[in-house]
Amino acid sequence: MITALSELSMLVRNVNSPRIVGEVSAITGLSLTVSGLERAMGIGQRCLVHGKHKIILGEVVGINAQGTRVLPFGTWDGVAIGDAVELSAYGDVVRPDHSWVGRVMDALGKPLDNKGPLFEGMKPKALKSTPIAAFDRRRVGERLETNIKMVDIFTPLCRGQRMGVFAGSGVGKSTLMAMFARNGQADVIVVGLVGERGREVQDFIQEDLGEEGMKRTVLVVSTGDEPPLMRRQAAWTATAIAEYFRDEGKQVLLLLDSVTRFAMAQREIGLSGGEPPTAKGYPPTVFSELPRLLERAGPGPIGAGDITGLFTVLVDGDDMNDPIADSVRGILDGHIVLDRSIAERGRYPAINIQKSISRMLPNCHSPAEYAVLQAARNALAIYNDMEELIRIGAYKNGTDPMIDASIRFFTMSEAFLSQRKNEGMLADQSFAEIYKLLGEASINVELPTQQLEASEG
Repeated sequence: MITALSELSMLVRNVNSPRIVGEVSAITGLSLTVSGLERAMGIGQRCLVHGKHKIILGEVVGINAQGTRVLPFGTWDGVAIGDAVELSAYGDVVRPDHSWVGRVMDALGKPLDNKGPLFEGMKPKALKSTPIAAFDRRRVGERLETNIKMVDIFTPLCRGQRMGVFAGSGVGKSTLMAMFARNGQADVIVVGLVGERGREVQDFIQEDLGEEGMKRTVLVVSTGDEPPLMRRQAAWTATAIAEYFRDEGKQVLLLLDSVTRFAMAQREIGLSGGEPPTAKGYPPTVFSELPRLLERAGPGPIGAGDITGLFTVLVDGDDMNDPIADSVRGILDGHIVLDRSIAERGRYPAINIQKSISRMLPNCHSPAEYAVLQAARNALAIYNDMEELIRIGAYKNGTDPMIDASIRFFTMSEAFLSQRKNEGMLADQSFAEIYKLLGEASINVELPTQQLEASEG
C-alpha cells in the first residue's frame, strides 16, 4: 500500500505543467547563457537544456544584462546555440523515506546500488533549508560514546554536537570517519561522500561500514569526477535526509567527507557565476554557504531528535590557518587535528592531543574523568615541550622527576592509544586504563574527594 502511494505521488508531481521555454545564446566553459527566461528564472532554479542527443539538467547561478548563466549537473556535450531551455518547476526538494536506510544514492537522490528504485516519502525536505532558530533548539545532550579511546578521553562527542576533523591528505581522515560510523551510537547514520575517489566508495561500504553498519546507514555519493553542482548538492542532500530523520525523533549521526570539497565546488560555481575571487581564490558565497550548511546540524527542537555532525576538513599543505579550515573551526563545537608526523611514526588515529579540543568540556565528563584527562594531557604536554631535547639525548634521566614520569607515561600511552579501525573500547574502560598508566608512570591524579571516599569504601 505504501509503495503504491509513493508511486502515485511521484506520478502526480510529474504531470506536465505549462512550459516556459528560452534558448541557448552562448556557451563558455561550464557556463551556458540562456536568453528569453530572464524574468522567469531566479538564482537556484532548475532548467532542462534540450541538446541534440539528451536532455541535461542545469541550475541558474547568475543573471545579468547578457542573459541567465546556467551550470550543468553533467556536461554540455552536444549542446549548441539555439537549443531550447525549459524551466523546471521541481528539483529544490528531496523526499526521504524510512526505506532509504541501507541504500546508496547519488546527489540527486537516484539509486546507485542496483537494488531498485527509491520510493519517495510524503514529506518534502528543502535542500537548502534554514537552520533551526537559536531559541528553538534544545541544549547539547549527553556524551555519545564512540569506542575510540582518544576521542572518548580527550575530545568527547555529545549528542547534537558538531565536530570537525582537520588534516592534510593521506593522514587518516576517512579512516577515522569510518571508525565513527562503525562505533557511533545513533539510530540512523547519514554519510555524505563529497568529491570522493571512485575506488574508495566500495571500500567504505564493504570494509569500513560492513554489513551491520550499512543496515542503519543512508549513503549519498558524489565522486570527484562529477561536476561542481553534483558535489555541492551531495552535501545538501545528505543534510536534508538527516533533518528528515531528526524530525522523526531519531538520533542521527551525520558524517560529511569533506567540507573542503564542498567549498571547492562552491568556488567553481561562484567564479562561473561571475563572483570576484577573494581569500585564496574563494568567492564570498563560499564563506556565507559554510555556516548555512554546518548550522543545520545540531540539537533539534523539543519533540525531535538531534543531528550529531562530524565534518572532515582537508587542509591545504597541512596549513591549519587555511581560509576554509579557519572559517569552519570558528563555526563548529570542537576540532580533532590529525598530525602527519604522528602518522609517520605509525600511531593511528594520528590525533594531536595538544591541538584538539571539544567545546563540551568539562561538563560532558564526570569530575573524576576530567581529573584523569587533565593529568594525562599535562603529562603529554610536558613531554611535547621536551621532546626535541629527549630525542637528541640532551636531557639526562633523573634531572627532573616530572619529566621522567612524563617520558614513562608517553611511552606507555603511545601503545595504548593506537587503535585499528575495527577495534573498540568502552569509555569507562578507556579511562580506567589511562588512569592505570598514569599510576604506573608515578603521576598523581587528584581525584575529587567524593571519588576517593567511594574508592576507600
